[in-house]
Amino acid sequence: MEFKDLRELMVESQLIPRGIRDKRVLDAMRRVPRHLFVDDSMQHIAYDDMALPIGEGQTISQPYMVAVMTELLELHGKEKVLEIGTGSGYQAAVLAELAREVYTIERMPILAERAETKFQDLFYRNIHVRVGDGTLGWSEEAPFDRIIITAGSPAVPEPLIQQLSIDGILVIPVGSRYSQQLLRIRKTKDGTAEEYHTPCVFVPLIGTYGWTGDQ
Repeated sequence: MEFKDLRELMVESQLIPRGIRDKRVLDAMRRVPRHLFVDDSMQHIAYDDMALPIGEGQTISQPYMVAVMTELLELHGKEKVLEIGTGSGYQAAVLAELAREVYTIERMPILAERAETKFQDLFYRNIHVRVGDGTLGWSEEAPFDRIIITAGSPAVPEPLIQQLSIDGILVIPVGSRYSQQLLRIRKTKDGTAEEYHTPCVFVPLIGTYGWTGDQ
């Protein structure tokens, strides 16, 4: 099978049967070449129903998890999005297909550099990369219409709530270091509203408002 066919199979067999309904999200998952965000030795399983290692103790998330988190953001095309945890860059690429601008923070320079090179190679001009502590956000570019955190956190980092715009949406895996649940937060002028969604397991969010490296 060609990679295009494998992407279509991924959408039809993994995403739609599990309830992903947003056509824009499904189409973005059909377009973004996931196999280019993993090592050459794993390209043949890039569209399988699993997370894959990308080095430095990090992973590229399972396709379904990328799709469900993206769908929860309710993107329409004009949003300014902050992503915490660039990793391979795949999630940011999916977001770039659906939003106006994507700002992504990665704490590991080697992963940030690799992802930025990939964005350039694939002509994503609306993705901006920074190396740093993602739990602190990106205050110079705030506020953000949407914020997505792609690592598990014990709680929602307060700086990210502060940097979320009114009527904005934040999606984050919250729980223990080894098991979380997706939390969607909507911010209003009166406060925040929380909704819990699917259980999940992400690598830990390391930073000032996350886990420390030795916990």
